[in-house]
Amino acid sequence: MNSQTIEKMKEMRLHGMVRAMISAIDMGIKDITPDQFISHLVDAEWDDRHNRRLERLIKAAKFRYRASIEEIDFSLARNLDKNMILRFSDCSFIKDKKNIIITGPTGVGKSFILSALGNQACIYGYAVLYFNTQKLFSSLKLAKADGTYINQIRKIEKARLLLLDDFGLAKLDTASRLSLLEILEDRHGLSSTVITSQFPVASWHEIIGDPTIADAICDRMVNSSYRIDLEGESVRKKFKKLD
Repeated sequence: MNSQTIEKMKEMRLHGMVRAMISAIDMGIKDITPDQFISHLVDAEWDDRHNRRLERLIKAAKFRYRASIEEIDFSLARNLDKNMILRFSDCSFIKDKKNIIITGPTGVGKSFILSALGNQACIYGYAVLYFNTQKLFSSLKLAKADGTYINQIRKIEKARLLLLDDFGLAKLDTASRLSLLEILEDRHGLSSTVITSQFPVASWHEIIGDPTIADAICDRMVNSSYRIDLEGESVRKKFKKLD
């Protein structure tokens, strides 16, 4: 009877229940009521599906770092507000369709914090995409050439959280600034975007280039964003000195 039940569970792809059932048989669990046992099986299946969905979301996001909120070091002197990060950890900023801008010098942990916020969003079940900004623009140029541009833009639009890392390392050309405007326009008021940059927001107009497009991009990104302005010495250099 048990083997038949397990085979039926496998056919229905109830993998969590299968493992829980086999474990219960092996351990010879006693003194448990039918409703408790059913609850145990359902919890095991729920956990299994949640974990598999989380892994799929993390894999699809393609984070630069496998980081978490718990791993962020708040003891470092870099002007990082712990209370603000903890408020972000419930991902309400995504529900509220707000953006986050993280600025600061090289090595202060911008990309790590970005990835940690993205990983937290995956835990909450949100679809996330991570891109190095320059690589994204290069990829979109190739997509225009091979006819897949619209599909790429639609994929980005569907992500509930878009992470754009290292914005502004090079001034934008016409194609890049138009692509960025299109991306932010599609997401404005609908989804959240987090951008990291070595450069303060005040210099973004110069980086973007065209004043009219720069105004439009900053209006869609900056005016609906929370700001994290990091300071201090490179974390990587600091720990290298300690080696």
